[in-house]
Amino acid sequence: MSGNLLNIPALLGRLPLFSSLTPEEVARIAAGTREQHAARGDILFHKGDPNLGFHLLLTGQVKLAFMSAQGNEKVVEIIRPGQSFGEAIMFMETPYIVYAQALDDAHLLHVAKSAVFAELDRDPKLARKMLASMAVRLHQLMADLEANSLHSGKERIVSYLLRDLPPEQTGAARVQLETTKGVVASRLNLTQEHFSRILHELVVAGLIEVRGRRIEIPAVDRLRALIS
Repeated sequence: MSGNLLNIPALLGRLPLFSSLTPEEVARIAAGTREQHAARGDILFHKGDPNLGFHLLLTGQVKLAFMSAQGNEKVVEIIRPGQSFGEAIMFMETPYIVYAQALDDAHLLHVAKSAVFAELDRDPKLARKMLASMAVRLHQLMADLEANSLHSGKERIVSYLLRDLPPEQTGAARVQLETTKGVVASRLNLTQEHFSRILHELVVAGLIEVRGRRIEIPAVDRLRALIS
């Protein structure tokens, strides 16, 4: 995607964070926005790096993660196209508490903190609108935390497999794991061995078929019954 074909103001205007801004306000923020490309495996920022803005992912995938004291990676979130990340740390004005790594070749926008803060200085009422948007994101993260804390490993995996399927779907479906099993397992707060064991149990029960990253679900309603 060539830079001169990108309509950066339009892309920023779709973000919940900026949905209430006028075209003129979005245009000023767009002027402080730059394209960024990352190859698979590239680190976008390390834990402890200063935050100079936030990112919007256009294509590819990015994981947010940190290393535990035992040296194990814990994936906090897998970012998909259309999602943004880094806003909360930007407003806190603290260094990054996780690192970001491209899981695939990625195309992003980096929105400068200085541009966002300049708009807030022009109209402090914008802060209230932006906080409302961030509250929605916080609610989603709290729901994820609750699911990982209170649900069994099998329930977490089934919920993950069904998350993009319409609730009324009952027949066969095909799901593609967005990244490696190890990364997905970490995102669900499971070891890779535990993740693979549960997948095997679901296969033996005839609830799924595993073909690499592709998961075939013969009957969605039977699988959904495990979390009903």
